[in-house]
Amino acid sequence: MKGYRLMAGLFVGFCMTVLMPGFCLAAEDVRTVVVATDATWPPMEMVDTNKNIVGYDIDFMNAVAKEAGFNAVFKNTAWDGIFSGLAGGKYDAIISSVTITKERQEKYDISDPYFNAGQILVVSKTLEGVTSLADMKGKKVGAQIATTGAIEIKKVAGIELKNYDEIGLAFEDMAAGRINGVVCDTPVAANYALQKKEYKEKFMIVGEPFTNEFYGIVVKKGNKDLLDLINKGISAVQKKGIDKQLEEKWLR
Repeated sequence: MKGYRLMAGLFVGFCMTVLMPGFCLAAEDVRTVVVATDATWPPMEMVDTNKNIVGYDIDFMNAVAKEAGFNAVFKNTAWDGIFSGLAGGKYDAIISSVTITKERQEKYDISDPYFNAGQILVVSKTLEGVTSLADMKGKKVGAQIATTGAIEIKKVAGIELKNYDEIGLAFEDMAAGRINGVVCDTPVAANYALQKKEYKEKFMIVGEPFTNEFYGIVVKKGNKDLLDLINKGISAVQKKGIDKQLEEKWLR
């Protein structure tokens, strides 16, 4: 009996280490990628009532990770320090509605584009005579600090830009009458102006998007291995139409 137990134990050990090495590797070697996101940009990334980070970008990144064979772990990070944190090695990647720009591509490696979101203007329904951002001259317009929305406002002479750490604070100020408009990405504008019950009777979207912008996932410059892995996942997600399913879930 003792001899049988010994042989059985050796056989199990043999199977685990020789016959099924892939099993062990699969359990131990699945790569974990720490991903930063500024969860203040609904419906793309936000914190729900249960304190979970949720949104289109979160579901999209999880789908990319599944298709590419890695695990994504999210870290809520303030926007004004999110890029320096990547450079400092605090996390491996960023997914946070990051618009692909030439300036960012010079400093970081950015994935293939995964979403098109132009900038658009939101104003109070009581504000008359506004059909474009140019009509906001002499008025205060808010945007999240260091975003492409803030950049677009700066391009129009005569508009007073007010920067915010979180886009929700800009909409709160507009509701209180402290600013006259907000510029942000189209899905965020739709979330605040068309879906939030406390705002949809107060705000309206003006005109059409006045930029054509694409989001990308950011990694440190030279991290080709991770970039290739992410692009592999993005390609699979798009081919399977998972991104369209997520648009129906979060943006309709």
